[in-house]
Amino acid sequence: MQVTLLCIGKTGKKFLEEGEQEYLKRLRHYISFQMQIIPDIKQAKSLSQNQVKQREGELILEKVGAADTLILLDEKGKEYSSLDFSNYLQDQFNRGGKHIFFVVGGPYGFSDDVYQRANGKISLSRMTFSHQMIRLFFIEQVYRAMTILRNEPYHHQ
Repeated sequence: MQVTLLCIGKTGKKFLEEGEQEYLKRLRHYISFQMQIIPDIKQAKSLSQNQVKQREGELILEKVGAADTLILLDEKGKEYSSLDFSNYLQDQFNRGGKHIFFVVGGPYGFSDDVYQRANGKISLSRMTFSHQMIRLFFIEQVYRAMTILRNEPYHHQ
């Protein structure tokens, strides 16, 4: 199964980009995982929040096929412990689909169309983090989940 993290806009912070690259490199040993960046909407300052969400939503949905699984990283999503998230990922893998997309939206969240298309929502915390930081946190959690599933010593319980 291919796993893709879709993100709106570039990170722009070298220390976060270095962390992302480190965990992306580590993940290659376990699964086919990639991160795709959807460019920021041009002239977004001249648009309303809803218009920005709508345009970002169109770009997200262009990437996702009808048979693909779409999971939103959303503050109103279900929270998991690291162990529970590893089990969640294993369940997704067992379903046998070809591609699962996890999506970090833009600063205003997701459009209604994206919410309607989504197969689920996950929250990484009840706290608010920048969209750039969530990318690193999520990639690390996928790596952690893979080490849990393989009974490797990265995660300590």
